[in-house]
Amino acid sequence: MTIKQHHTIPPMHSQSLDEAQPSASWLIRRKQKLNLLLPGIVASAIVAASASFLSEHYGAPVMLMALLLGMALGFLSEEGRAVAGIRFTSSTILRIGVALLGMRITVEQILSLGGTLMAVVIGAVFLTISFGILLSRLLGQSRDFGILSGGSVGICGASAALAISAVLPQNKDSERNTIFTVISVTALSTIAMIAYPPIAQWFGLDAQQAGVFLGATIHDVAQVVGAGYSMSDATGDTATVVKLLRVAMLVPIVFSLSLLLRQRSDGGPRPALPLPLFIIFFVLFVAINSSGVASAQVQEFASDVSRWCLITAIAALGMKTSLKSLLEVGWRPATLLVSETVFLATLILFAVKWLG
Repeated sequence: MTIKQHHTIPPMHSQSLDEAQPSASWLIRRKQKLNLLLPGIVASAIVAASASFLSEHYGAPVMLMALLLGMALGFLSEEGRAVAGIRFTSSTILRIGVALLGMRITVEQILSLGGTLMAVVIGAVFLTISFGILLSRLLGQSRDFGILSGGSVGICGASAALAISAVLPQNKDSERNTIFTVISVTALSTIAMIAYPPIAQWFGLDAQQAGVFLGATIHDVAQVVGAGYSMSDATGDTATVVKLLRVAMLVPIVFSLSLLLRQRSDGGPRPALPLPLFIIFFVLFVAINSSGVASAQVQEFASDVSRWCLITAIAALGMKTSLKSLLEVGWRPATLLVSETVFLATLILFAVKWLG
């Protein structure tokens, strides 16, 4: 009689194999996802680099260049390996860029303006958004487009348009409206950078009044800096701080929109968090920057990363938008944005000249 011996794997060895397998599987999934997203991210980054080159060497607005170059490569978002990465860039990388804007702001900068001036600037932001909502309905546009356009004009141009669009309900026209708003406020901001300093001089505004006027009315940060320091250093300093206060208004505006719009009339599901994660990080970065923990090098690095994220996201949004769809928008949205710009400029000019 022969006795058969059975050899079994020790239980501890079997357990270690079971533990190692999920880890290996997770790494494989991450690698597969990276391979899926990488072509679109790289394509968007190349467009962003090209836009930055054109901006630095020819003085063209970098956001506008990124949009136009992206739209020229729109076929990449229709089919092929870049589709998933372009979608990721236009959403997730966009939110990262908005969150890092918080590293450009400190609470001390905002409080240095004083209570009266802060009230004027904050009040102008809310009044501009309210004006946008009202006029959008009169022009037959949606309430959401009024919020988007009013917020971009009242707060900080293209960056605000991107942040607000991230929390507004999405429909077939959402991306088209966002791109149209970004193009329009960029163009209007460039015009304002040239036209507003002579207006300030014509009305006899002093250095501080001119800084408040420029910082509270021009849409994009770069154009505010250009217009302010073209007049004087004092005007540029005031304009920059006032502009940063408007940028800080992203937090309460987006927070309020998240609470008001998270439950739609169609019974859509509520998100897990009432406040988007990128806005939570925005507030966190403002707190870090205000505490003095971050060095100047860290602040500059975060600002550069934010800028690159936003330009890359704009390029991706451009790839997802066709020129034909923008031409279908019509004259009413353009009229809305121009009217909001004129409304804000008139309001601030009156406040600094006759109430200041």
